[in-house]
Amino acid sequence: MLNQSTISDLATKLAKRETSSREVTQSCLDQIARVDGQIHAFISHDDVDALAQADAADKRLAAGERGPLLGVPIAIKDVLAVKDQPLNCCSKILGKFTSPYDATVIEKLKAAGAVVFGRLNMDEFAMGSSTENSAFGTTRNPWALDRIPGGSSGGSAAAVAADQCIASLGSDTGGSIRQPAALCGCVGLKPTYGRVSRYGLVAFASSLDQIGPFTKDVRDSAILLETLSGHDKRDSSSVPQPVPNYAAALDGNVKGLKLGLPKEYMIGGLDSEVKAAVDAAVKQLEKLGAEIVEISLPHTDYAVATYYIIATAEASANLARFDGIRYGARVDGADPIELYGNTRGQGFGPEVKRRIILGTYVLSSGYYDAYYLRAQKVRTLIRQDFLKAFEKVDAIVTPTTPTAAFKIGEKSDDPLQMYLSDIFTISCNLAGIPGLSLPCGFTKSPKLPIGLQLLGKPFGEEMLLKIAHAYEQSTPFHKEKAPL
Repeated sequence: MLNQSTISDLATKLAKRETSSREVTQSCLDQIARVDGQIHAFISHDDVDALAQADAADKRLAAGERGPLLGVPIAIKDVLAVKDQPLNCCSKILGKFTSPYDATVIEKLKAAGAVVFGRLNMDEFAMGSSTENSAFGTTRNPWALDRIPGGSSGGSAAAVAADQCIASLGSDTGGSIRQPAALCGCVGLKPTYGRVSRYGLVAFASSLDQIGPFTKDVRDSAILLETLSGHDKRDSSSVPQPVPNYAAALDGNVKGLKLGLPKEYMIGGLDSEVKAAVDAAVKQLEKLGAEIVEISLPHTDYAVATYYIIATAEASANLARFDGIRYGARVDGADPIELYGNTRGQGFGPEVKRRIILGTYVLSSGYYDAYYLRAQKVRTLIRQDFLKAFEKVDAIVTPTTPTAAFKIGEKSDDPLQMYLSDIFTISCNLAGIPGLSLPCGFTKSPKLPIGLQLLGKPFGEEMLLKIAHAYEQSTPFHKEKAPL
């Protein structure tokens, strides 16, 4: 079926005119109609618009134009602005808001001829690890419908795993691409902070957020990252670094590369099946010619606490704009203060409120130095740990998550346990380095995907993709399909 194809397969078929973008797009729409009632990865999609984009791509192909994304259907997390499409961040507070412009990454996809369609479910304002905090309901894991798909980009991961789109975009603030990619058995890449423009991404924590791709294999991730990357003067954090041909680095050769194994990541809470799969992946990389070196990232223990101070502080500032005055939902009151209280009280869900309150507290008079300032200092130490490690190794190998996908509702009443789901992914955002998750095995019963995480030097995505591709091509895990 066409909807099960990869980007690279489709590029060849479309170039040879063996199929059309309309046929590919229709195949994805048919799959959505067949399975999304069970999975709920999409909160909306415009079939007419998607097919019109596909027809436009087919005209470009017929005229002899070629490109790796021309005519390929890509779905979008509901936190990215797409002109004339709804933009809700899966929150009630944005009401019926429609985006008046395209995010930079959307402009790039459209220029490349991709069929940009659908809004994907997520934790409200990207705050969560399970996609249970959405005003539009919970997304389910295609591998087991009673399990979470991860979060906050759960819809983006589930849609790719269920072949409802060829690839998707998500955002990653503390693991929100890599964690759901691991739990749904696809490839998820968080680029270096500043590699991909954040213009048109609704901000959660501005010094941590990055946009990245979900794909079915590593080569597709390389293709999509090349299109998304590049300097953008509209984003002050965008870095003017040259963009390599990432796919050209996928030569399968990892001989002589040094891969670091941080002792702090093999913790007591690590599930035995996850540990066994990661250990086997490390041995496989060794067999391919890589050298495994034990390293230390001594400030790892402070990462979760540091993250939940910095992220909530930035969230409380960023979400102040949602006040019922300028756009989105409005719940009237007798005076402006009551209007704010009513709108925000009814518009935000419990997790978003929790994080706004935490963030406001750590920024408040008398607590700023004790919490926020200290957290920023520890963040610097965490980044220095990584930079020191990268003097000895080419990349770092870790589990992506401590467990496979847990049951829906299992951690809903215990925010701390939920926060610990991101224990292996958070440091990457604090340090601003790139991270990639790819499948490395399955649990036995039920059969659930397990993810391997690779962490790289700043702007070292090329190396991560090279290592990931060599591992992927020597193992069968990426070929397995969810039992839908």
